[in-house]
Amino acid sequence: MIINNFLDFITHWVIMSLSLWIASLIFPGITFSSRFSLLISALALGFVNAVIRPLLLVLTFPLTLVTFGFFALVINALMIMLVAKLIKGFELSGFWTAFFASIFIAILSFFIEWMLPSQGVDLVMPVIGNTPNTISI
Repeated sequence: MIINNFLDFITHWVIMSLSLWIASLIFPGITFSSRFSLLISALALGFVNAVIRPLLLVLTFPLTLVTFGFFALVINALMIMLVAKLIKGFELSGFWTAFFASIFIAILSFFIEWMLPSQGVDLVMPVIGNTPNTISI
């Protein structure tokens, strides 16, 4: 159980690092001074998204509801801006870069995690004969 949790943590950290790195290649307003700053930024962004973001989403729920969820995108951008302020070596040019990069990172991370064999849903169908039929979605 602990090993699986640790492997999940490492997997998500690698996916976040890869997503941030690709975002820095696509968006000229995002730069990292070293690989270490990229890895620490991914770790910090994962922490911020797990701890601070849910609190902000709860506190701003009425505003998010009125804007039909658009404000959640603003919160995502603010989380990236917070990490850029906290981590030396992570430079961000402004809000709009963070806004569009957060959308890109979320979509890219979703697709990378979706393609992993350990993710998704396994539908097990009744056994016909000696071979089980499993469909992985």
